[in-house]
Amino acid sequence: MMASTARSSVRPWRFSDQGVSLAVRVTPRGGRDNIDGCETLADGRPVLKIRVRVIAESGAANAAVVQLLSKALGVARSNIRISSGVTSRQKQIIIDGDPVRLGAVLESLTGPDRTG
Repeated sequence: MMASTARSSVRPWRFSDQGVSLAVRVTPRGGRDNIDGCETLADGRPVLKIRVRVIAESGAANAAVVQLLSKALGVARSNIRISSGVTSRQKQIIIDGDPVRLGAVLESLTGPDRTG
């Protein structure tokens, strides 16, 4: 119950004039490509949980994450870049676009019925 309370008040994304900055936690070899909702890490940071089918080798998992976010958010892959955590499961991703629209889509992807 505590996670859902924290989840409702703190989101893993921040807005800017150019789009959003998104904190994610990636699970490679997750069996499917999916956005599994929000989670609060042990240190209190909120992240968007993402799983991808591919193994984390030669950038394949990063490419799969970009592809999944591109499709889910309706933005071009060229508008998505990993700003930190390229070799880590925890990443910071910058998504260029209308911040209001991106925020609304992220809300719909992580709403109460989508809690992981």
